[in-house]
Amino acid sequence: MGDGAYVEVVLPGKVEPEGLELRSGPVPAPGAGQVLVRMEATGVSFAEQQMRRGRYYDQPAFPFVPGYDLVGTVLGSGTGAGAGLIGKRVAALTKTGGWASHVVLDAADVVEVPDGVGAAEAETAVVNGLTAWQMLHRKARVRSGATVLVHGANGGVGSVLVQLATAAGATVVGTASARHHEGLRALGVIPVDYRNDDVPARVRELVPGGVDAVFDHVGGRSVVDSWSLLARGGTLVSYGSAATRDDEGSGALPVVKLLGRVWLWNWLPNGRSAYFFNVWAGRAYAKNRFRARVRADLTQVFGALRRGDLTARIAAEIPLARAAEAMRLAESGTVAGKVLLVP
Repeated sequence: MGDGAYVEVVLPGKVEPEGLELRSGPVPAPGAGQVLVRMEATGVSFAEQQMRRGRYYDQPAFPFVPGYDLVGTVLGSGTGAGAGLIGKRVAALTKTGGWASHVVLDAADVVEVPDGVGAAEAETAVVNGLTAWQMLHRKARVRSGATVLVHGANGGVGSVLVQLATAAGATVVGTASARHHEGLRALGVIPVDYRNDDVPARVRELVPGGVDAVFDHVGGRSVVDSWSLLARGGTLVSYGSAATRDDEGSGALPVVKLLGRVWLWNWLPNGRSAYFFNVWAGRAYAKNRFRARVRADLTQVFGALRRGDLTARIAAEIPLARAAEAMRLAESGTVAGKVLLVP
């Protein structure tokens, strides 16, 4: 696919993956302050799985082009966008719009990918890396010598979290099914089997004094257990409600219930704190600060990739035209790492 052909994947409504539509047309032109990026890699994330069910918290009206983040090369720029980016590889967090051969973005929203980090490698670490970095260093402020519990240590965010936490000098306990334990041990993680173990009891046995931080993507009942495992002064970071993925009805309800619980816990006088993490927090009312934080943190994550503190896990690279297949694979729960869409 040369620079000339424009293709996008459209989510037309609540559909099975096979209902995704492919559209082509002219390559869009960047406006003032914008850049045109030729996509090299974009990912299939939990967000798209929710969006096709009409359950993502603030998704746009159908039809739209999904694609939470992407990596690509800058082909052109509009007035005031600074021509210095042309030819550079960049990454961007988009929420939607990434599943296209070419994407127009605000120049202020792109982050340069350093030399020596490939497009596919960088793409595995955009939303997952940013989420993991910010939860670890901005919310929980994990220091060397701390002990942390990571739920779903083999998942997209979980696998990045355990590596970044280890690089920061923390001891990591991670929940995963038994088949992933050997891989986790190789990363220096103490594995706990969430299917067969009584997780809270096992964690108490391993860390009698309580853990300094818990990262929980499950939501529901799990969050209550997570809170009970914290040491005094510890931090719980909740970042989703995977437990409710296939529920019918409102995508907002589990979030609202969780926020209520978190708000209540923060009033308790035991020095522990809880956060509900959202990677987009602050964008609406402090855009420049939000962008500066994204740039600083993604740059740190790409540095970790380049140093080898973080290893990219790519499950598959599938052409954009076969997005349905990519989505099926990502939802199957049979793969380790990120399913990528490429041109």
